[in-house]
Amino acid sequence: MTDALLPAAPRRLEKEGDDYFRKGCNPLAQTGRSKLQNERAALNQQILKAVRMRTGAENLLKVATNQKVREQVRLELSFVNSDLQMLKEELEGLNISVGVYQNSEEAFTIPLIPLGLKETKDVDFSGVLKDFILEHYSEDSYLYEDEIADLMDLRQACRTPSRDEAGVELLMSYFIQLGFVESRFFPPTCQMGLLFTWYDSLTGVPVSQQNLLLEKASILFNTGALYTQIGTRCNRQTQAGLESAVDAFQKAAGVLNYLKETFTHTPSYDMSPAMLSVLVKMMLVQAQECVFEKFILSGIRNEFFMLVKVAQEAAKVAEVYRQLHTAMSQAPVKENIPYSWTSLACLKAHHYGALAHYFTATLLMDHQLKPGADEDHQEKCLSQLYTQMPEGLTPLATLKNQQQRQQLGKCHLQRAITHHEESLREASLCKKLRNIHVLQEVLTAAHQRTRLKYDQHREEDDILNLMEAPDIVSKTEQEVEVIPPQFSKVTVTDYFQKLGPLSVFSASKRWTPPRNIHFTAEEGDLGFTLRGNTPVQVHFLDPQCSAALAGTKEGDYIISIQDVDCKWLTVTEVMKLLKGFGGDEIDMKVVSLLDSTSSMPGKCATYSVGMQKTYSMICLSIDDDDDKSYKTKKVSKKLSFLSWGTSKNRQKSASTLCLPAVGVARARPQVKKKLLTPFSLLNSESSLY
Repeated sequence: MTDALLPAAPRRLEKEGDDYFRKGCNPLAQTGRSKLQNERAALNQQILKAVRMRTGAENLLKVATNQKVREQVRLELSFVNSDLQMLKEELEGLNISVGVYQNSEEAFTIPLIPLGLKETKDVDFSGVLKDFILEHYSEDSYLYEDEIADLMDLRQACRTPSRDEAGVELLMSYFIQLGFVESRFFPPTCQMGLLFTWYDSLTGVPVSQQNLLLEKASILFNTGALYTQIGTRCNRQTQAGLESAVDAFQKAAGVLNYLKETFTHTPSYDMSPAMLSVLVKMMLVQAQECVFEKFILSGIRNEFFMLVKVAQEAAKVAEVYRQLHTAMSQAPVKENIPYSWTSLACLKAHHYGALAHYFTATLLMDHQLKPGADEDHQEKCLSQLYTQMPEGLTPLATLKNQQQRQQLGKCHLQRAITHHEESLREASLCKKLRNIHVLQEVLTAAHQRTRLKYDQHREEDDILNLMEAPDIVSKTEQEVEVIPPQFSKVTVTDYFQKLGPLSVFSASKRWTPPRNIHFTAEEGDLGFTLRGNTPVQVHFLDPQCSAALAGTKEGDYIISIQDVDCKWLTVTEVMKLLKGFGGDEIDMKVVSLLDSTSSMPGKCATYSVGMQKTYSMICLSIDDDDDKSYKTKKVSKKLSFLSWGTSKNRQKSASTLCLPAVGVARARPQVKKKLLTPFSLLNSESSLY
C-alpha cells in the first residue's frame, strides 16, 4: 500500500548513479505521499468500524422497546457520532498535503494545491496470462515468462514515479501497454479473474474490480496527479519555472478531462464525473494564477497602463477562484473536497480581489492626467477597467479631477482592505492553513501595504463620504486552456508482439489449434496463392493440390513454415520462403478463425480462379443430389476438400502427417454418409478448441 516498497524482482534497465532503476522510477525513495497514504488507510479502517457501529446502534434503536435500553443506545450513539466526526476531521486534515509537494526553495509565494497519487495493491499477472496464452493462442506459455515479468515490473515501477517528465512517460507507457494487454488477453464477454485494487486519493477507501478499466483509469488519474506535483515543485521565482508550472497544470487538466470523458463509470469517487470536473477547474485556475505571477515577476512599474493590466490580471485570478470555490461548495463534491482546499480557494479569491483594487487605487491616486498625455488612450483604459463607472463620474472628468481620483482611489483601498481581512479570517479558521507560515506572511504583508497607503490619504470624514468601489473587469493576456494528453509522443513496444499482429491475434477472436500441413510443391506450383498483409492467408486454393489434400483450407492463416515464424512476414516474404524449398517437402502450420465469416473470405465465395463453381454452389449441388456428387472428377475433388475435416480427425490419432492423396481418394466413398459443409467443419473444429 505504500509506494516505497521494492519490487519483488527489480529489473536493471537504466543506471542512475550507482544503482539501477527503470527510467522515471526510484523505488527506494521514501516520500511524504507514502506516509500520508498509510495514515489515510489506517484512519479509513477506523472510520469504517465506526460507521458499522453506528449502523448497528441505529438498528437497535429502531427495534428496542425498553426505555432504559433506548436511552443507553442513544448515549452510545452520541459517542460513536462524536468519534466519527473527529476521525473525519483528522482525515480531512491529511488530504490537503500541500507542504509535501511544494518547491524546496524558500520563496515568498502562496502555495498551490497538488493531487496525491492513488495507491494500489500488487497484482500477479503470470498465472492468468499463461493460462490464456495456452488455451486461446495454443502456444507454449513458458516462452512468454520474460514478457509477463516485464509487464509486472512496469506496473511496480509506476507505483513510485519520479516527479518529472520521465515519470509521466513511465505512466503513459504503462497505460498504452494496458491497451495492448486488454486487446490480447481480456475478452469482452468474460472476466479473467484478476482483481485490481486501488485506493481513493481523497478518502483512502479501497475499490476492487476485475475490470481492467479500473487499472487504466487509475493510471490516468495518477498521470494527471503527477503533473500537478510537477507544477507545484516548479521554481516560481524564475520565468522558466513559471512557464513550466503553467504547462504542467494545463496538461494535468487535459489528462483529468480525458479521464472524465473516456471513463464515465469509474467506481472510485475521486474519478467520478462531478469530482473530475472540479479538479479540472482547479488545475486551470492554478495555471491562471501562475500566469499572473509570470506577468509581475520582473516587477510592477508604477505607470498608468502597466497598473491597469496588473489590476485586470489580478481580477481575472480572483474571478476564477470565486468560480472554483462555488464549484467546490456544491453537492455532491462538497462532502469529499478537503475543507482546506475550499478555504484556500476562498482565501485566494479575496486576496487577488484585494490586489486588483489596490493596483486600481494606485493608478488613480498616483497618476494625474498631465498636459501632453495621451488623453484618449487613458480614457479608454479607464472606461474598460469598469463594467460601469460610479454614478456621477465619467472617465475623462475623473482623470482630470484630482479630488475625484483621490476619492475613488480611497474607495478601492477600503474595499481592498475588506478583502484582505476576509482572506486572513479564512486562513485563521483552517488549522492546516494556519500552519503554512509563508501563506500567513504573504497575506499579512499585502494587508499592511494596503493599510499603509490608505492611512497616508485618510481623512476624518471618509467614512461618510466614501462610496462603494465598482467591480473591476477581469482580463488576461494569456488565457489558459486544456492540453490533451499526447500519447502518440510516447513510443511503446507491445510486450506480446510474438503472438502476432494485434489486428488478427486478439482476445475477441477465437481460433482453431494450429494444424500441421505436410505437402509438396509439384513442379514449383504450390496450388494456392497468398493475400493479406501480416499474417498472410491462403487464397485461391486448388482442391487438387497437395496442400489442399493435406488439410489446407482457403482462408487459413500461415503462422510458420519449417519452424520459421511467419506471423509478421508479408506476402512477398512468405512466397519467397515457400518457393525456396523447390520440390522438397514443406512443413507448414496454419490456423483458422472459428467465425465462419472471418475464416472464409467473401471474395472466395463469389469468385475463384481455376474453379467454375463457388463453395455455396458446391454445397447446393451436393444437397440436391447426393447420388451424383461423385460422377465428375472435379466435383469429387472439391468434395474431398469439403470433407477434409472428418478425414483429418480420423487420421490424427494414427499420425501427425496426412495420408497421400490416393489414400484420401479411396476414403471418400466412406465419408459419403455424412456430408460436411464449410459451416459444419467450423463447428467440428470448435470442439477441439
